[in-house]
Amino acid sequence: MQELTHYLNGEHVKGTSGRFSDVMNPATGEVQAKCPLASKEELEQAVAYAAAAQPAWAATNPQRRARVLMKLVDLLNRDMDKLAEALSREHGKTLPDAAGDVQRGLEVVEYCIGAPQLLKGEYTDSAGPGIDMYSMRQALGVTAGITPFNFPAMIPMWMFAPAIACGNAFILKPSERDPSVPLMLAELAEEAGLPKGILQVVNGDKEAVDAILHNDVIQSVGFVGSTPIAEYIYATGCAQGKRVQCFGGAKNHMIIMPDADMDQAADALIGAGYGACRRRDRRPADRKAGAAHRKAESRALHLGQGRGLRPCCNRRRQGQHRTPGADRCGSGRGAGCGRAWVPVAGL
Repeated sequence: MQELTHYLNGEHVKGTSGRFSDVMNPATGEVQAKCPLASKEELEQAVAYAAAAQPAWAATNPQRRARVLMKLVDLLNRDMDKLAEALSREHGKTLPDAAGDVQRGLEVVEYCIGAPQLLKGEYTDSAGPGIDMYSMRQALGVTAGITPFNFPAMIPMWMFAPAIACGNAFILKPSERDPSVPLMLAELAEEAGLPKGILQVVNGDKEAVDAILHNDVIQSVGFVGSTPIAEYIYATGCAQGKRVQCFGGAKNHMIIMPDADMDQAADALIGAGYGACRRRDRRPADRKAGAAHRKAESRALHLGQGRGLRPCCNRRRQGQHRTPGADRCGSGRGAGCGRAWVPVAGL
């Protein structure tokens, strides 16, 4: 059984809390690895490394920081297949969808290469009698991000790329269900030239989250996930004087117009509804949409390791998928998604 690690100060570090969570392979239903769940002390060690490394990184001029991101884009393109395979193996996305997850994050890194222009301040001559005014954009210091299961490459890069482009150190707490890609991203960032301690990965559960929210050194926190947890993190982080940004309860919607091409609509439903776990629930809103949904379900789909119909993400979801009307993640909001469940030996 593989035992995963944290990534602290440029090294893979084994967990010391004694607590672990299972990382499953959705295609087989088997536990493929153990993920360490960090204690408060382990999180504080990461913060100490980040606080020590951040001043020198902030003092590096933005052009040089941007060159690190430029190199990171090259490395992400080089390892695209490897990242997609690891993502699919833990999350259950099809390989094309997994590569798309990485690609969307890569595009954020590309955008952040333009940070030198975006970080410019402003200057106003003679704003008043004998008064000139200017503004400066400065790094906050140590920042953190808490990211969900559904996009283990894209959402971490949403957060850490802008943070490090601006001269901050960043501590990433990814989902404990699929932590391998975030660990790989941290390695690639350092291969691109990022100093040790600027991007670290701390795996964990609520204990690690609370340690982030109550740590006085961490200046800002980003979160993507469910609305109840977003409300908790926002309220707790703001009460501690942190800058907090939370995206909670996102849903994608598909509107099928009366004159839509049914074949194209069915293909879109297959890719959107069954290519990945979460954020893909669909509700047919009228007869036209319902017809397209039924046509999509009638198409031949292959269930397997990242190559067709997305399998179940963990054992807890399997029973929910057998219930007609339950969506593929068990929220019960989807209409008819449960009908797409396919019996597979061993699941």
